[in-house]
Amino acid sequence: MTALTRRERLRAELERDAKAAARRIAAEEGVEGLTLAAVARAVGVTPPALYRYFDGRAGLVRAVYDDVTAEFMDNVARALHRQDPDDISAQLHAATRAVLDWSLANKVEFDLLMGAAYPKIAESDEGIPKVIARELGGFFGVPFARLWREGRLTIDADEDIDPVLAAQLRTYRTHVGLDFPIGVVLLMVICWRQIYGLLCMAVYGHQEFAFDDPMPLFEHMMDHLLGILGLERSPGLRVP
Repeated sequence: MTALTRRERLRAELERDAKAAARRIAAEEGVEGLTLAAVARAVGVTPPALYRYFDGRAGLVRAVYDDVTAEFMDNVARALHRQDPDDISAQLHAATRAVLDWSLANKVEFDLLMGAAYPKIAESDEGIPKVIARELGGFFGVPFARLWREGRLTIDADEDIDPVLAAQLRTYRTHVGLDFPIGVVLLMVICWRQIYGLLCMAVYGHQEFAFDDPMPLFEHMMDHLLGILGLERSPGLRVP
């Protein structure tokens, strides 16, 4: 491997520092405060010096979003890979638990990825609305595909699904890159619908007066979702 020159090293350090500053500013001031000028001040350079890295504010916002997404998905992947590769129940349970744990530990970042700040992030780059769907959908699509191939899923036939919903499911399937019937896609969306609701309850503290600890609801939900998929809670589940 060829060693970096001093100039290349300095540029890499500036890009790293600028991304860190951008994430900090987004956390403290919201998406509205995330500008090239603000990041430039934070790292001690002029705004034009950052253009080579971020191509304007939209590029800066996208860089923060992509970094947070990569961190999020890495956590989910590591949780899944701790499980027995033949134990689909444990894989789904652990990966979903990792989604919850990361979201609770990174509430500002959750807000950027799929919370209240998401619409402002999404409007800055037309590709952003498909990122999380593609990342999470593709990730969870692997065990769902395996369950389908093994004949372990009970799914609706295409003709039994409302035509409007069926068209939406086909659009989702195309953008996420899934390769199975829309009945399987519907099962995935049904599961995510429940998971996302619990995430929002936990992250934003909805009904916290009663559900201050989200884990009992989470475990109840997982038993229900695993049941929908013809699975039971795995005794071999490995969680932190």
